[in-house]
Amino acid sequence: MQLWVGLGNPGAKYAGNRHNIGFMALDRILEDRNGGPWRAKFQGEIAEVRFGSEKVWLLKPATFMNLSGQSVGEAMRFHKLEPGDVTVFHDELDLAPGKLRLKQGGGHAGHNGLRSIHQHLGPDYARVRLGIGHPGHKDRVAGYVLSDFAKAEGQMLDDLLRGICDGAAKLAAGDGAGFTNAVALRVAPPRSSGGDKVRPKPQATPGKAADPAPKPAETLSPLQRLAAKFK
Repeated sequence: MQLWVGLGNPGAKYAGNRHNIGFMALDRILEDRNGGPWRAKFQGEIAEVRFGSEKVWLLKPATFMNLSGQSVGEAMRFHKLEPGDVTVFHDELDLAPGKLRLKQGGGHAGHNGLRSIHQHLGPDYARVRLGIGHPGHKDRVAGYVLSDFAKAEGQMLDDLLRGICDGAAKLAAGDGAGFTNAVALRVAPPRSSGGDKVRPKPQATPGKAADPAPKPAETLSPLQRLAAKFK
């Protein structure tokens, strides 16, 4: 059994904020897996999804970001889980929008939601760091994270959330590399060696036979080689 936590702030006012990308990830996973419904519990909302025989609880704390650890700690103790069974999905200023990194343990880097979780669980939980970019100056951070994603970022955000769903079963199975690879394939599909999308080979026009392949020069008669010069 695992506990996946999405960080954000409750209420429609914050729903589209960059700070709420953790909530968005869990909402998309629940929808993709036909799980649910969300139920009020542990000072938040919780729902269940399954990946084969693996049960995963999804939790969205309703305590506001700075007190997220209260909800997470309560849910972890109730289900008799260890910090290593917990994965937190959160916004990450130090990653470009659309980028994702998986991390086990470590510091909270000033993130208020993680800081609160550290206080209740310690540092030994996993994190899915979801890039939102940086506004360029620390004085602009508070307003930036509490602003909505721009319309132009819609496709990027959708690709990232779809990629998380693509790889969720790998994450549940403990295959971190498989999870991040699934996200990367959705966010940045492979291209040809020349940098362009691989194009399909041209097809023959219906009802018309394809032109025969030219014969090598050495198989042509002298007359055919002479005629070829004037084509």
